[in-house]
Amino acid sequence: MGDVVSAHLDDSRRHFVAEKTNRVLADFCHFYQEQYGVALFNSVRYEIEGAGGPQAQLLHRKVPLEDRTIFSGNLFQYLEENKKWRNRFSIVPHNYGLVLYENKLAYERGLQPRILINSAGYKILTSLDQYLELINSNLPGPAPKSGSASVLKCPTQFPLILWHPYARHYYFCVMTGKEQEKWRAVFQDCVRHCNNGIPEDSKVEAPAFTDAVRMYRQSKEQYGTWDMLCGNEAQVLTNLVMEELLPELKNMIGPRLKGKAQERHRVWIQVSDAVYRMVYDQTKARYEAAVVECELQTPSLQSTIRTDMDQIIQSKEHLASKIRASVFSKAEICVRNHVQPYIASILEALMIPTSQGFAEVREVFFKEVTDMNLNIVNEGGTEKLGEYMEKLSQLAFHPVKMQSCYEKMDQLKLEGLQQRFDVSSASVFKQRAQILMRQQMDDTVYTFETLLHQELGKSLSKDDLCKAIQRILERVLKKYDYDSSTVRKKFFREALLQITIPFLLKKLAPTCKGDLSRFQELIFEDFARFILVENTYEEVVLQSVMKDIMMAVKEAAVQRKHNLYRDSIVMHNSDPNLHLLGEGTPIDWEEEFGCPAEADPAEEKQRRAKQVMSVIQVDEGAPPYDVASLEEAMEADATGLSPTLPTPGSPESLKELRTMLVKEFQVETPVPAAEKTEEPLSNGTVVQENQAIQERAEEEKEEKGEAAPRADGHLPEKSPERHEKEEEVPEGTAVSPLPPPSSAAEGGVPMDHPLPDDKETGEVTAATAVCEARNEAPSEDSHRAMDDHKGAQTQF
Repeated sequence: MGDVVSAHLDDSRRHFVAEKTNRVLADFCHFYQEQYGVALFNSVRYEIEGAGGPQAQLLHRKVPLEDRTIFSGNLFQYLEENKKWRNRFSIVPHNYGLVLYENKLAYERGLQPRILINSAGYKILTSLDQYLELINSNLPGPAPKSGSASVLKCPTQFPLILWHPYARHYYFCVMTGKEQEKWRAVFQDCVRHCNNGIPEDSKVEAPAFTDAVRMYRQSKEQYGTWDMLCGNEAQVLTNLVMEELLPELKNMIGPRLKGKAQERHRVWIQVSDAVYRMVYDQTKARYEAAVVECELQTPSLQSTIRTDMDQIIQSKEHLASKIRASVFSKAEICVRNHVQPYIASILEALMIPTSQGFAEVREVFFKEVTDMNLNIVNEGGTEKLGEYMEKLSQLAFHPVKMQSCYEKMDQLKLEGLQQRFDVSSASVFKQRAQILMRQQMDDTVYTFETLLHQELGKSLSKDDLCKAIQRILERVLKKYDYDSSTVRKKFFREALLQITIPFLLKKLAPTCKGDLSRFQELIFEDFARFILVENTYEEVVLQSVMKDIMMAVKEAAVQRKHNLYRDSIVMHNSDPNLHLLGEGTPIDWEEEFGCPAEADPAEEKQRRAKQVMSVIQVDEGAPPYDVASLEEAMEADATGLSPTLPTPGSPESLKELRTMLVKEFQVETPVPAAEKTEEPLSNGTVVQENQAIQERAEEEKEEKGEAAPRADGHLPEKSPERHEKEEEVPEGTAVSPLPPPSSAAEGGVPMDHPLPDDKETGEVTAATAVCEARNEAPSEDSHRAMDDHKGAQTQF
């Protein structure tokens, strides 16, 4: 590989790459220094004037994944060095970097991993045809003929390929379609998280960087969204350089690529990856130097801002009024003719999948808590609470359970609007909405945890614990309904601005942008670092379309199908002590309720550091992937024989996975074969929802002195004296479980009643209350706690 790269990247071409990178970074750093002063001024002004908008009702977890492992398992990786497939043990830690070890033993011994993958900017492909189409479109020179051979031959029908337009590609495969779906969900989680690599809590560096990237691209006449604005700052800048550098490299190196299409593919990928790594190292060093230079100037800039804040604001408003008088009428005409007719259709395309996704988040949370409540009641109160809450606490980061929420956004289609508004693809909006879904789920779970932990400070019986969980669930769901509405409306406004503003700037550039230089003389020299004509011009253009966007979102909030609160409804914090609870020490459910007292703290910390949060992991009892068997299958496939693939080392379905995780204590009981039907829930339990059947079971229990069945359908172990009296269950008396609950209330309406008590037995009839809660109609009284205020505004 080194010889191939060296042959195409000699000293002259490496020097050309370095010079091109320096020129791009020099232009970018000029924009970054300008935008840094503006971002610093906005940050100080925001700090002084305070924040506006509605207050969030849910708590926010500060460190969601500390000392956690998201996922682990085995899969095959293709090694380009020796063109072999090898079994690898993979770990996805809390930072969502994909870590590959030689095997599981190497991981447990703490050996160095084989490879670390930052998946920012990658796409997940599940077929060789998709992969071949992408690499053919990126190959320099004439496109290969259709049906040409691929770069690799996959031994199974279930490949997983990480494709990047500039960097190295990674090839994996698994044995079954179920495993492929698992790993695809995990890889997508990694890509989604790594793409969001610029920290949002940075009030100066992050906006300065993103605005500098946007200004640089606009200076090159590139408006609209950009798919490669993903990863950390160094990765984004590397993509920026490669976007300009790659066409020139194709012209230089493309004619020198010889051989068949398969060989040309392989060589070009190696050359592109080598250039990408060269550019990344140079870009990272240059950007870090620019950040340090700006940070050294920060104290003096802050002093000027705080001293002359009023004068700076007055000067900026004067400049904005002059620019508005010059361009506002032109901008309004452009909005009325080219933007306003399409706002409603864009908003509708965004709202339908987004609202469905957030509704699915609510349903998944409701279902998990309800299942937990039923199991705790039937398994003896707080004894199992720690185990279930430990799993619930990481629900937002479960790759498969959250997949049903994320898949709703895959329905987002912007065909017909992409070309008109220069939107490269809808992936930018899909990933942003999915990140917001995950955040809302984690906030909801954390709020539920905090309120339940406070309630557990009292000594609760089993019945009281069930009622407390149900009451807290209703309370948290109402907070989620309000917060999710606020988050969605903000997302819609930002998405509409992200689509329309670049389009307007591009339309107005020929008539307005050339006259902007004459406004520079209106800015005092002392304030030139904090007021830029270009930024003020964009704010004026934004104001021209903002009224129409706000009106469209406000009208959509009135429609019940979108489950949005009206702008006139502002919920003040009804729990003044709730946010104080969230500032306390993080809750360790295993330590408080699940771990034995004699456990060694050091060993317990090491166990938690290696803990795999995801319930989807390789079955320990199954043999690992056999590479020899895989190679035999490949040889058999090459000779035209029917290969026999080795049995995968992980379960075949989610039901098997969930069933494996439930600790079952079985007592053999004769049951007719026709009635041996089970339908597991997400945590391996079965819910009995028929009240008449449950009451009959209670009566038989009292008559025979037997224990009540658990929620998973198994009886607890009998005491020795009762075991001798066990009688065979007569035919026809077996109870078949009913299907699990399907949804909360239609339209995401929270429940308003705790679980009722059974007057005869004193037991909590949890399933009956769930049914009643699900069938309850929406009530206007649920909004009585809100104060109506007109003109609620959101800061952008």
